[in-house]
Amino acid sequence: MLSALKITLERYFQPVFQPVSFDLEAGGLLLVTGANGCGKTTLIRVLTGVLHPSSGRLSNRARGMAYVGHYLAIKDDLSVIENLRFARDFIGTSERRVGEVIHEVGLDRVAEQLARTLSAGQRKRCALARLLLSKNELWLLDEPYSNLDQEGVALVDTMLTRHLEGGGACVLATHGAHRPAWRGTHDYELLSGAAA
Repeated sequence: MLSALKITLERYFQPVFQPVSFDLEAGGLLLVTGANGCGKTTLIRVLTGVLHPSSGRLSNRARGMAYVGHYLAIKDDLSVIENLRFARDFIGTSERRVGEVIHEVGLDRVAEQLARTLSAGQRKRCALARLLLSKNELWLLDEPYSNLDQEGVALVDTMLTRHLEGGGACVLATHGAHRPAWRGTHDYELLSGAAA
């Protein structure tokens, strides 16, 4: 579904991370770990196509790709419902109702609130809810567990499990102690280009 062969990215003629190679198939979870500043976010952005690799080859065979990064792409002056209706109508491919998705991610109580009034964890749940409004095969998630309580962490794990069981795949960057319990998980420790 997604393959990388010795991809690198340079900034100011220096590699951000050492060459990355992997082959991710349906039902696979690639867990990218590493120290702060080693290039996890940069790698995820390369995989999304936001950044272009300086060298190597990237092949995306997925039917659709969804990305949730550090910048959550939530419109502060819209409510949770309005944000998710916008996402469904603009990029969504799912027939699921917005209210059903809001309930699933635990935002019923704040559904009518403007996004600017939400806590960091509630904002993260709102961003993650967009994943449930699409049928994209490939998820690219950058620190999806950040700002979430234990219930929120369990929510992400449940969403991941359903996605992977349904034949989807995911690249997930994290530096936290929590790791999803998925049988098809492959670990990839990203090393800074400075270590090359």
